[in-house]
Amino acid sequence: MSKLTDDMVDRLVAAAQSVRERAHAPYSKFAVGAAVLDGDGQIHLGCNVENASYGLSVCAERHAVGCAVAAGSSRFVAIAVVADTTPPTSPCGACRQVLAEFGDMPVILANPRGERTTTSVAHLLPEAFGPAALEQRESSKNGE
Repeated sequence: MSKLTDDMVDRLVAAAQSVRERAHAPYSKFAVGAAVLDGDGQIHLGCNVENASYGLSVCAERHAVGCAVAAGSSRFVAIAVVADTTPPTSPCGACRQVLAEFGDMPVILANPRGERTTTSVAHLLPEAFGPAALEQRESSKNGE
């Protein structure tokens, strides 16, 4: 897992805070912003987008990952998530699983009041189902 500088953490949190203000959360009023740092140093943003058909809503973290992938990135260094909660809120289970697809990385949780905590994907989702499980399945299927 990469070591982040304080400056990079500040930039990620500021980016997530900024995009949070664009969230479309008319039902829950729970605006969330996320910023993913890729292996090339680019920051990709996402905010939650709710839908009247609740199951079709998209979380900020998955939105940011999708934007990063659409931009050609697949190696992520860290993610920051900002929501107006005390303490700062962590990603939902679906977002944890999506993040685990791209490996372990720091997860910076923050709120607009400046509270921050850093955890990791592995800590948030221990023993995650991932690509390795599928590779093991293919190996056993082929008699290896």
